[in-house]
Amino acid sequence: MNQREAEFISYQAAGGVVLTADREKVLLLVRSFGDEVRLPKGHVELGESAVATALREVREESGYDDLEIIAPLGQQLVSFSVGSRAIRRTENYFLMQLRPGSQVTCQPGEAQFSPRWVVWEEALTQLTFEAEREWIRRARTYLRAEPRNGVE
Repeated sequence: MNQREAEFISYQAAGGVVLTADREKVLLLVRSFGDEVRLPKGHVELGESAVATALREVREESGYDDLEIIAPLGQQLVSFSVGSRAIRRTENYFLMQLRPGSQVTCQPGEAQFSPRWVVWEEALTQLTFEAEREWIRRARTYLRAEPRNGVE
């Protein structure tokens, strides 16, 4: 490892763009402190796949667990600083939806987050970070290219 690489903390994360079963609304998480609106995601644990992490993180952070994965949305490298630490996070996201018949009600999740269902356009304007808005754009692009049930 060279000196420049040593300056960064690197890790893998995975999360989801979660839709209602009718694909009309997107799940956002409002953090109870810090005025942040996020998508669910978290650290990939040792021996855990990105898919398993994404499903676990959505369940832990939002309380929703009756999900199906529609498609992988890809990977992106996000770099940022926390205090004096430089962070390099490789994110893997998946497009998910609640299974048909699931109830869109608040379930108990992590206390730091309040789940909020919003229409697509609101998701783009409410998310705090550009990197997460990119996942929304990728999800919409995927669904528009799908032969059935595309998002307008």
